[in-house]
Amino acid sequence: MIYPVIWQDNQAILIDQTRLPETSTTIAIDSYNAMANAIKTMIVRGAPAIGVAAGYGMYLGAREIETENKTQFLQHLEEIAQHLRQTRPTAVNLFWAIDRQLQTAHQHSGNVAEIKATLLETAQQIQAEDVATCQAIGDHGLTALPQTPEHLTILTHCNAGALATAGYGTALGVVRSLWRENRLQRVYADETRPRLQGAKLTAWECVQEGIPVTVISDNMSAHCMQQGLIHA
Repeated sequence: MIYPVIWQDNQAILIDQTRLPETSTTIAIDSYNAMANAIKTMIVRGAPAIGVAAGYGMYLGAREIETENKTQFLQHLEEIAQHLRQTRPTAVNLFWAIDRQLQTAHQHSGNVAEIKATLLETAQQIQAEDVATCQAIGDHGLTALPQTPEHLTILTHCNAGALATAGYGTALGVVRSLWRENRLQRVYADETRPRLQGAKLTAWECVQEGIPVTVISDNMSAHCMQQGLIHA
């Protein structure tokens, strides 16, 4: 399984998506400023994955706050939240995860140390919940696909895979479930200009898991459908 964000050794480890597919490397994030930069520069991208990153970013920021005064702590946490909000204003999950962490902190009855510990737990919950949601999407998506032929060809656009989520993927999660059930013949991945997420990311994910994939230019999609090469 591909996970774009993991929590390990008291820091967040991100797959650097700006370097895929030529180089597969990770970056260790141990501060909220570093996480904000990773979101802003698209080291991590895709709304669900950004939400997971923001959840950990809120904890990392909380960890840096030195005061034991709860009121002052919450004020500083609000400032950290505002900084993270400005990184990707179009990512809905970014705001949702930040607000969830703020709600967790404000509603907590414990001291600052206990709030910090709970913020880490909440970040991990956000991640686990998204993986479970993606797996459910993948399995439910199977029922929406044609039942014939036995082995299907699937057209994808952009990247809605594990890299864009906490893991498994949404649209590509359906592809993974199809592959698991031995019902997938091939993925045709639109290159997806101008950033080429299909060619760089979707194709890379498929290759990592042995899923047959062919990258096509965006303007080939209609031709492939006209020729009957695409089932869904």
